[in-house]
Amino acid sequence: VGRVAVPDERLDTLARIGASAKIIPTQLEFVDIAGLVAGASRGEGLGNQFLGHIREVDAIAHVLRCFEDSDITHVAGSVDPVRDMEIIDTELMLADLDSLEKRLPALQKKAKGGDKEAAAEAAVMEPVIAALREGRPARTVRPEGDGAQILRRMQLLTSKPVMYVCNVSEGEAATGNAHTATVERIAREQGATVVVISAAIEAEVAQLADADEKREFLSALGLAQTGLARVIASGYALLDLVTFFTVGPKEARAWTVRRGAKAPEAAGVIHTDFEKGFIRAETIAYADYVACNGEAGAREAGKLRLEGKDYVVQDGDVFHFRFNV
Repeated sequence: VGRVAVPDERLDTLARIGASAKIIPTQLEFVDIAGLVAGASRGEGLGNQFLGHIREVDAIAHVLRCFEDSDITHVAGSVDPVRDMEIIDTELMLADLDSLEKRLPALQKKAKGGDKEAAAEAAVMEPVIAALREGRPARTVRPEGDGAQILRRMQLLTSKPVMYVCNVSEGEAATGNAHTATVERIAREQGATVVVISAAIEAEVAQLADADEKREFLSALGLAQTGLARVIASGYALLDLVTFFTVGPKEARAWTVRRGAKAPEAAGVIHTDFEKGFIRAETIAYADYVACNGEAGAREAGKLRLEGKDYVVQDGDVFHFRFNV
């Protein structure tokens, strides 16, 4: 398990304006899950243990070898990212299919007896089973209305959002290659995300301590930022998260909340008491905070708003929560 800071230039700007002594970025947690082989859905290799680990995550980042190098042997003897992708996808689809096929008959029986909830669940499950039998992941089925929530409750492995991380050689990091083009085409059809990186470059960048040196090194390769930064940013977007900030003399801090969350939920991310006793959120949009040179200027310019319990958090909001417990 690794926790990584989410790069966000806005945080540095806020800390400078707010004269904050400390900067604390928000973080993502990555879990390195090993042990999948063909037949995992039937218990081969680490089988059920692997599937159990993957069931607990919010999204899947699937690293695919997309570089040729005779000195580095591929376990299957050749470089074929589509085959590698399909091995994983097939195992996850088989596990989902087995789970749903066991559950469907009981639901159908209840539905015939007049159980409306069972009927609604079966109505969502049937097209998902059909898709899986056709070799399509559950995320390609997009039920409307309450159906989307029913599908989420099923906790299927193939309904999780996916990011394919294509590992290429140093010379192809900026442009990609034929392998990555194929992966991108398949990902579009699946509604998945693709990030092209070079692990070799990442290893070299990690050895450079100076930020300017890193920038120069990346620039010479035609890259604006590290592959890790792009993986983190894509993962953040994949999870449909937004960032809000708190700024004060002690610290400027970024916090994460799901898109569509309301102000009390954001307050609860900081402390559960903030959500329980939520009164209001003093809110300044990031652009207004910067344009007015901080909270005092925003207040004078009428850009500080008092938002209540139904306010939907916007990416970049700077909050000061009022609460009473």
